[in-house]
Amino acid sequence: MMGLMLKVSGGWLLALLSGVPLYASMALAALAFMWSAGMPSMMLPQKMAGSMNSFPIIAAPLFILMGNILAAAKITDRIVAFATALIGWVRGGYAHASILTSMIFAGMVGSAVADAAGSGAMEIRAMRNAGYRAETAASITAASATIGPIIPPSLPMVIYGVSADVSIGRLFIGGVIPGILMGLSLMAMVAVIARREGMARHPFAGFAAIGRTFLDCFFAVMTPVVILGGMFSGYFTPTEAAAVACLYALFLGFVVYRTLTLADLKPILISTVETTGVVMVLVMAAAALGWCISISRLPQTLTPMILATIDNPLVFLLLVNLLLLFVGCFMEALAAMLILIPILAPAAMAYGIDPVQFGVMMVLNLIIGTITPPVGVVLFVVTRIAEISFETMARAILPWLIPLLVVLTAITLWPPLTTWLPTLVMGR
Repeated sequence: MMGLMLKVSGGWLLALLSGVPLYASMALAALAFMWSAGMPSMMLPQKMAGSMNSFPIIAAPLFILMGNILAAAKITDRIVAFATALIGWVRGGYAHASILTSMIFAGMVGSAVADAAGSGAMEIRAMRNAGYRAETAASITAASATIGPIIPPSLPMVIYGVSADVSIGRLFIGGVIPGILMGLSLMAMVAVIARREGMARHPFAGFAAIGRTFLDCFFAVMTPVVILGGMFSGYFTPTEAAAVACLYALFLGFVVYRTLTLADLKPILISTVETTGVVMVLVMAAAALGWCISISRLPQTLTPMILATIDNPLVFLLLVNLLLLFVGCFMEALAAMLILIPILAPAAMAYGIDPVQFGVMMVLNLIIGTITPPVGVVLFVVTRIAEISFETMARAILPWLIPLLVVLTAITLWPPLTTWLPTLVMGR
């Protein structure tokens, strides 16, 4: 069966290169394998439907809904105001404030695209009004948006946890330290270029302004506290936390800030259904193809081959990093995860690599791909907001990859950056 799977995989790659949509190519590859192996074709819809019979996967559409509610409620405006009052007075302060906003917003939506689209317009406008070059403002916004899927909650972490059978709670808490390091490393980069590009200082707004803007966004900033606090205190599971987060977001929009109306619910729900549909059809098609890969014993065969070729776990991780960074340049993050998890995760476990470390590393790799050309989706979003050409954006983002790659290298070489906090909070 492994030989058959390799032939089917070759046809699947050809279909991808010819422009067939990813979900369709995966489903057709699974169908071709089943048909060629003499299995009933009805197994395809059964496997696809069966993949949705999972309690943790329900968290995905709920976190998408929460992000859409918070974005529609215009809560980002309050967070930007607080971040600017807190740190906007240092040299390059608006850039620092943009990064801090992304770190806070990351604990609310868990998506790089949502971060860039939700707070990007206001951040870029503030930086340009302060005299920053358009491409500098856009690249800072794009780079800081990658923090979104690392600091919990995180949609990619949910997908990885479900696909690799890893605790979603541990993955969430494992992303906290790397996410903070990403923000600090980007701020260090801003400090380096602030003098070179002549980024100005601005008057300190005063402690009263910091207190006022913090109180204005206090309930919004409490969103990750509600999610993580409830999870790790044992009151609810990650899936139930997503439902509670949706209710909390509605409470903020309708009661606390009163920026939502009943008329806003229709576009929010439509957007959520559209995004969820795209995610779920990918998950279902990948689940069917993953089942075919599993029964063909391709992972069971490749894992010993990898172990025989590479005898050092660190070398394996470095090669995986290179592979994922390359794949991330050409493929959407969730799709790449669904394809590669069945192959790479078993090999990582065979090397004794902690699944939380490997999961966070895999997500970070592929999220960096969202800001690398030629198909970085965040680059396209920010390019439209900043009204600059994609070519200009692609050149401007390159230096900002350096601090992110430094953090990626750190979590690869030193596992406690991703494993210490989950162990402290949840035990072994």
